[in-house]
Amino acid sequence: MRDAGKNASDAELRARLEQLQAALRKQEEDRLEQANAGSSLPIGGSFGRAMSVGFTVLSEFVSAILVGMLIGWQADAWLGTKPWLLVLFLGLGVAAGFWNVFRLSASKEAEDGG
Repeated sequence: MRDAGKNASDAELRARLEQLQAALRKQEEDRLEQANAGSSLPIGGSFGRAMSVGFTVLSEFVSAILVGMLIGWQADAWLGTKPWLLVLFLGLGVAAGFWNVFRLSASKEAEDGG
């Protein structure tokens, strides 16, 4: 008699599990339809990835210039060669910034397969 009650509860649990799986599949399908709709750009979609790459490129470029400028400024202060080392290291910072942007774009191109 006890086995019959256990089988009934197992059947109920399986039925609930199947209902939950169906609900999850429906939610996933709805989410994919919204992402593919194209009328509104989801933050997690291609727009969000593009913004992320853009901010990464911007921060790499600006930080390279700032580091070069600060090194040149401090070296000028220590050695008394104002403004020559600042100009030199600022130029090196700009070159390093462009190199970082090139490196990031080349890696993104390789990831995209093109």
